[in-house]
Amino acid sequence: MPPTLGALLRTPSLRLRLLTGQDRTHRQVEWVAVSELGDPTPYLAGGELVLTTGVRWVDRLPDLRAYVRRLAERDVAGIGFGVAVNFDDTPEELREAAEEFGVALVEVGRQTPFMAVGKEVSRLLAKEEYEGLTRAFTAQRELTRAALTGSSAVVDRLARELGGWVLLLSPDGAPWHAAPAGAAARAPRLAAELTRLRGAGPRASVSVASAGDRVSVQPLTTGGRARGYLAVGGVRVSGSDDRTLVNAAVSLLSLELERSAPGRGSKFRSGVLSALLDGALDPLHPGAADLRAVLPAEPVVVAVAERADPDTPLPEGVLVARHEGRTVLLAAAGTEESVFGEVLLGPVGLSSPGGYPDLAAARSQAERAMAAAAEQDEALQRFDQLPGGLLGLLANPAGARLADDLLAPIDEQRAAPELLASLRAYLAASGRWDAAAEQLGVHRHTLRYRMRRIRELLPGDLDDPDHRTELWIALRVREARSGQQGRS
Repeated sequence: MPPTLGALLRTPSLRLRLLTGQDRTHRQVEWVAVSELGDPTPYLAGGELVLTTGVRWVDRLPDLRAYVRRLAERDVAGIGFGVAVNFDDTPEELREAAEEFGVALVEVGRQTPFMAVGKEVSRLLAKEEYEGLTRAFTAQRELTRAALTGSSAVVDRLARELGGWVLLLSPDGAPWHAAPAGAAARAPRLAAELTRLRGAGPRASVSVASAGDRVSVQPLTTGGRARGYLAVGGVRVSGSDDRTLVNAAVSLLSLELERSAPGRGSKFRSGVLSALLDGALDPLHPGAADLRAVLPAEPVVVAVAERADPDTPLPEGVLVARHEGRTVLLAAAGTEESVFGEVLLGPVGLSSPGGYPDLAAARSQAERAMAAAAEQDEALQRFDQLPGGLLGLLANPAGARLADDLLAPIDEQRAAPELLASLRAYLAASGRWDAAAEQLGVHRHTLRYRMRRIRELLPGDLDDPDHRTELWIALRVREARSGQQGRS
């Protein structure tokens, strides 16, 4: 959370002196705003410490009561007045108005630049953010360790970290575990919300008021099915650290329910992969050694297909999950290609080998390869066999048609092979005649004649960089297609 006004007052280097608002030092300072405007409120969001030297007050003292009232209505954290700049002392009218409207008034000495106050607030904000991240990492590590003991330990640990109560509910709403134990009595009051969640889909969540408390309820989903629910109350889960912690608990509990479900022969099957794809689990975190023990060793590959064969047993070290409408498979990079065809049905896209930090990119690669496999009517397509970059986006039937349309005037000529080769060499050499002619093994005058003929055939202007780019891409797309036909 942001630093308090009291924390700034206790910073010796700032030498700040509180004039009014002794009961307001608990106020959080969201930011420092330096303003000499008569009415700075249009530029304030609330929670700022407003600093001024009163430079516009020198000739005529304004209505300081109205000035302070506007700032009080804007809910500023306080007013800081810089003395010994335009005024030797803080104006008495400003002090009286601050007293009247309950605004903290701080005197800033001449030796303290306003920038120093702003820097201190920034430093305290950064320190708080770092400490929050450290607490979050520590808490997630403790949750992961608790998961080795079972779901009850995860619930107990989450309740301890949040300082509230936590309920683990069965799919029909019965309390499986409560922390503290008395929280189990809240389960019947959540029955209606669970009915709403079942109708909203496996990824929906809800936040409701129950018995004067704000309660968050989330489904514990694996394989597209809710295997239970997690309810958290007695605390406002609003900060990113708290939300991250709850999301991690949801993933860990989902994994545990998946592991303990009847008929599951492999620990952490689809649940762990879903959590990895969602970013809820970090296998490289120092506290995730036990998780890494059940994951394929790096480098890994991701395969994507529309669905999987439910009757095919999964080989050891292979994880499969239904994720965002498609079936995703994770395996070690050395896995036999036949495994993907046995487990997955339909066109399969396979990513390049990589590490766990690149899992999102690997999934994107696999989806792109799957689309190419479907278009080319292939059982499996590897991403590293696709043309890279923007050319890869055009290496499909639609791109091939565009390339053919663009090059059609040349294709119709008897000397089409020589003209196309000359055009490619000319574009590759950026229009340098000697370099292009040398690459082709012809005299530069021969190349000039061919390029003149090409200019006459093509509707565009070869001096236009856009047209030259289109021609280059068309040639490259055609080459990629020829290469794929040659491999088949």
